[in-house]
Amino acid sequence: MLLIYPPLAKPCEAPAGIAQLAGTLLGHGLTNCTLLDANLEGQLHLLGLQPQADDTWTRRAVRAIDDNLKRMRSPEIYTSPARYQRAVADINRLLEQVGLKQELGLNLANYQDPTISPLKSSDLLRCAADPEKNIFFPWFAERLTRILKNTNPQMVGLSLNYLSQAPTTFAMIGFLKRIAPNLPIVAGGGLITSWLRNPAWSNPFAGIIDHLVAGPGEEPLLKLLGIENTGHHQTPDFQDLHQKGYLAPGFILPYAASSGCYWNRCSFCPEKAEENPYHSLSADRVVHDLATLCRKTEPVLIHFLDNAIAPALMRRLTETPPGVPWYGFARVSPLLTDPEFCRRLRQSGCLMLKLGIESGDQSVLNAMDKGIDLQMVAQTLTALEQAGIATYVYLLFGTPSEGLAQARRTLDFVVTHQRAITFLNLAVFNMPVCSPEANDLHTQDFYEGDLSLYSDFVHPQGWGRKAIRTFLDKEFKRHPAIIPILQRDPPIFTSNHAPFML
Repeated sequence: MLLIYPPLAKPCEAPAGIAQLAGTLLGHGLTNCTLLDANLEGQLHLLGLQPQADDTWTRRAVRAIDDNLKRMRSPEIYTSPARYQRAVADINRLLEQVGLKQELGLNLANYQDPTISPLKSSDLLRCAADPEKNIFFPWFAERLTRILKNTNPQMVGLSLNYLSQAPTTFAMIGFLKRIAPNLPIVAGGGLITSWLRNPAWSNPFAGIIDHLVAGPGEEPLLKLLGIENTGHHQTPDFQDLHQKGYLAPGFILPYAASSGCYWNRCSFCPEKAEENPYHSLSADRVVHDLATLCRKTEPVLIHFLDNAIAPALMRRLTETPPGVPWYGFARVSPLLTDPEFCRRLRQSGCLMLKLGIESGDQSVLNAMDKGIDLQMVAQTLTALEQAGIATYVYLLFGTPSEGLAQARRTLDFVVTHQRAITFLNLAVFNMPVCSPEANDLHTQDFYEGDLSLYSDFVHPQGWGRKAIRTFLDKEFKRHPAIIPILQRDPPIFTSNHAPFML
């Protein structure tokens, strides 16, 4: 089995999805399993091309590329924000310049081709029909040919999670179908799941993808391979991925203790709209997995991928610390208002919690069915600050219940609690295309394309996207209390590198 994580996404940590699939296959006796992080390898290939430099910045970036990659893999640079930002900017500059040679918008986190929309199946089918036009083609043609010759897999699986991966994913699929037309191809991952869970889905890829998988892929993959599922969870297997040169000061161990969301009530949430069920591992199983994985991979940081780490698991981590610093998403809850518990959480290795607070206006939170109140949020922020746990706070502007007055209350809330907010993520609301709440609004296409994930809507309070962005750019982001919080955010890598800045 060949499992591939395609370009392009942030190249700072190993892909957890294919590692989980590998662990499941190996645990069921399939020993011939190859993992290819094509995202990391492909970007490193492009960075090695060293384009002709036409300006001072690019010439400097070309000269410094080896040193900058080395710096990104050592802890020292993360203690100097200015040096860190310069190294990231220089590496990013090289990718941008390589991309411009083919008229692409390319950087360390995104891939944009003005001639291709990842929201149009016809465009993605063109990517598959003409793989040579993809910027990664010279690299992946040689790499895939060599892997197929050396391993002779009976199936290939690709993990497609982001729109920025879609063009190259389909180019790789088209190439594979050309050189091995009888080799079955399976595609899964977050983006595939979102497409399949849309009630209007009609498969346009039947001619090139043999199997599409929504949600966790372990059981479907075993079935496709004709392997009886024992029903037992298997520890992920990162094989040699932990020895790759990710852009981080050591190996970051990504780990999911659950899928779906245990709250699963928030209005307009994609997890709810797509009806993704919640499944979680026992705390005992998580502790066992982490001990095994830490022994094998020697990580410098654990990244919990859960939509929200369950309170029961957080309690267990305070009792049985993993021995490695960790961070992840958590829901504001009564548990996190307890200063003593937060101190124990910090002692367990918790460096940072990502909190989806969304709004500083109680009426908006109520309308979203967030299940939290602002007093609880304030107590949580205070308790985490006192414990020395950083916070990465996510705010969402432009939901149907929010107008300018409510957004300004969010600004006031952030200013009041600025000391306890380490980092901020500001987002403008997008309506999931299959959200049941959309039935009560006047909607229209957000982006042209049969694979669009979101719908545009007429805001009930007349607060459109342009007005929202004007508020964020000219009022929210310019507040003296907000500016230093935003400046702390690591460019491009954002929350993935934020724990190293603490």
